[in-house]
Amino acid sequence: MIDKAELRRLSPAQRQELARALAELETAEGQAPGPFLEDPVLRRERRLALFVSAACCLVLAGWIVLLAATLPHHFNAHHWRAVWVNFDAFLLAAFAATAWAIWRERQVLILLLMLLGTMLCCDAWFDVGTSLGTGGMWMSLVSAFAAELPLAFLAFAGARRLLRATVVAAVLAGDCSLRYTPLAGKGFEEALPRPVRAE
Repeated sequence: MIDKAELRRLSPAQRQELARALAELETAEGQAPGPFLEDPVLRRERRLALFVSAACCLVLAGWIVLLAATLPHHFNAHHWRAVWVNFDAFLLAAFAATAWAIWRERQVLILLLMLLGTMLCCDAWFDVGTSLGTGGMWMSLVSAFAAELPLAFLAFAGARRLLRATVVAAVLAGDCSLRYTPLAGKGFEEALPRPVRAE
């Protein structure tokens, strides 16, 4: 039996190789590769989730066609200032929550980075979309391509790297709550682009 001290002495590459070998061994011995194949309740819930997702795609596709055919080309929006101020307040809250998760090095950072990246993409999309044909269009384009979209890319890329490190750690050590589990691998360093990481 391999104890935790021996696992700690292994390099990350050796741990990944061990995790792969264990997964291959389980599959070779006839164990199901995923929980949906062995539990009929989970299989039924998966089918229901797939049905709901497919139905939502069909309804949304129809709704998009309807909007494209019926919406006016020009519309004076009510509460315009409140909408944008509230969105930016939520964006500020997302940045603050992400900063907290970076400082505390918690797994919830993965979700917060995805949320932050999505909100930044939405901000860029609506800034540019609502400014087309106006004097503010160039400022919106500069803001989108110089700030919002690069920050969104960094957030998505960081979340992806953290998720990969978490999967490796979960295979070796089990799973816990995202809120209380410390970041896996080298902590927040896993989210940084490779040239920025410490050697």
